[in-house]
Amino acid sequence: MDSFLLQEEQIRQLESQLETHESPLGKITTLEKLIAYYAFTQVGKAKQLLLDLGKILNGENLPDHNIQFFLASGFVDNQLYDYQSSHGYYLAALDLIEERGDVAQKVEVYIDLAGTLINLDRLKEASQLLEKSESLLENFPNHRLLSRLFTRRGYIHLHIGDQKSGVEALMEAEKMLLKLPARKTLKDQYFISLIYSGLGNVYASNDEGQKSVDAYKTALDISRENQMQTRMAWHLTNVGSAYMSLADWENAAKYFKEAIETQDDASELSRANAMANLGQVFLQKGKFDEAAGLFTKAEELYRLKPGNTLSNFAQINRYRGQMNQALGKIEEALTAFQKAYKFALETEDTYLLCGISKDITNFFASQQDYKNAYVYQNLYENHYEKYLDEVKERKVLELEIRYDLEKKKQEAELLKLQSSKLQMKALRAQMNPHFMHNALNSIQLYISSGDMTNASKYLAQFGDLMRQSLDYSEREIISLEKELEFLQNYLELNKMLRFENKMEYSIEVDDEIEEDIFGVPTMIVQPYVENAIEHGIRAKDNGKIKLSFDLYDDDTLLCIIEDDGIGREAARKRRLNDPRKKGYESMGTKITHERLAILNNQLGAEEQDFIKITDLRDEFTGKAKGTRVEIRIPITEV
Repeated sequence: MDSFLLQEEQIRQLESQLETHESPLGKITTLEKLIAYYAFTQVGKAKQLLLDLGKILNGENLPDHNIQFFLASGFVDNQLYDYQSSHGYYLAALDLIEERGDVAQKVEVYIDLAGTLINLDRLKEASQLLEKSESLLENFPNHRLLSRLFTRRGYIHLHIGDQKSGVEALMEAEKMLLKLPARKTLKDQYFISLIYSGLGNVYASNDEGQKSVDAYKTALDISRENQMQTRMAWHLTNVGSAYMSLADWENAAKYFKEAIETQDDASELSRANAMANLGQVFLQKGKFDEAAGLFTKAEELYRLKPGNTLSNFAQINRYRGQMNQALGKIEEALTAFQKAYKFALETEDTYLLCGISKDITNFFASQQDYKNAYVYQNLYENHYEKYLDEVKERKVLELEIRYDLEKKKQEAELLKLQSSKLQMKALRAQMNPHFMHNALNSIQLYISSGDMTNASKYLAQFGDLMRQSLDYSEREIISLEKELEFLQNYLELNKMLRFENKMEYSIEVDDEIEEDIFGVPTMIVQPYVENAIEHGIRAKDNGKIKLSFDLYDDDTLLCIIEDDGIGREAARKRRLNDPRKKGYESMGTKITHERLAILNNQLGAEEQDFIKITDLRDEFTGKAKGTRVEIRIPITEV
């Protein structure tokens, strides 16, 4: 969905290519480029092109292009205020991305879906998606996506009334976006405009009129510079409303008029709001005929829009009541106020009900009808109490979300701390001192006997193993390919130097596993291989170790380490009879077990899910013939 602002000539060329392409794939690619551009500049055009693209894709097996289609459809429908449809498209995109997408695509759809969920007022779900995104971005940093994440988080805080956290998140997002390369994509500019619109909302709600004007104007300027017409009427209406709060009727009228006239496919609702607000400006200036005409036009537009517009009808009738009262048209004023109150009751908007109840109270008081004034004053007080209760509920929701965020943040920091401590322990414990001593002794023997070829070969191999060990110990994740290289080197040195070529080993990897793409926790297998050598086959004249790697599920590898050693019971007796081994516990496997527990705890797995040890026995005699260790290893992409 990221696209740069294109020149008119480039657009003409793409549209011309669309007419001349004979192959479906050529048309699909051109449509995708045009849609990525028009989604921000002419959303109605983007919607039409998506319909064309959907027809072509319907007859083709092109999952990667289907992902792009669903993502674009989700974004466009969100721009068109069709939030349920947007939600469905994003879920369809996620299904495909789980199968074949990369981390960046997954995070992008999480962030965009969070935007739709915010519009659907499903704030907890949106917050959970952003938490998932942030967790992924810790391992795969991407400042562009992180800035968008903070923008969405800022809007969640604003929706629950936590303005302080909202402003902090938006300001952090702004800093990140401004650090991006000078040539930003249209989506970057779109998010920058969202940041300033959000800040404008905060200033407006705190009666900081001039700051609100400045923030809304910045959002407007960004949209104009990048030809983002999709939300132009919305930005213009915001600026006009900010001027109206300053009682600057001239500037307010100027921006409302421009909002009404702008060609914006997505914002008929914004134009209707601009008409209603402009009518209010004329009402304040005593231009009642102009005000009445605008109220009627706004009402007609509201009737054309699907969804809940009852609050808009309530406001229009409220303005009419105020206008007729000012004109001395008492019956008409009362009728309009009563209609406004009826619509507001259906919306259950307690804040709106408070305002209209107060207007009607003042109306009856001005007519010296104190009985009805008293009735509506009581209604006002009831609505105000409910409004305060709702404010408290929002505050509770705010505290719940803030608590969840803080708790998850602390848990993540604790897990990082535990992980780093375990890595340091692992660095000290991962190499058996006997292996290192024997390896160096063997190399020394080669040197003493004048076999410089083997001495040089194994010294270089041993040096590579030490370098890999030190290098990998600084990382949390490495590719499976590097893990396998390390294991191969380690087993080969054991075979040649420690067991004098009397040990056999094999490493098998399922063909479906992409070794260079799958990431695994650093040196997660080596301690179990070392255990198999030390306690399984060391007591034998020769022995075999077999390693296999298979896909357990989309997020997990199954590693099986099998030896034909003396078995766990015999190994335990040997340790008991050896004073040097009394109380011995393999530090490498203990630490690795703890690491796996932390990693699987993050995935919500139970302990028994990730390690299974089986004693192998002869099926006829029952005699021990080795040990099998099965390890489930969480994987990511690198």
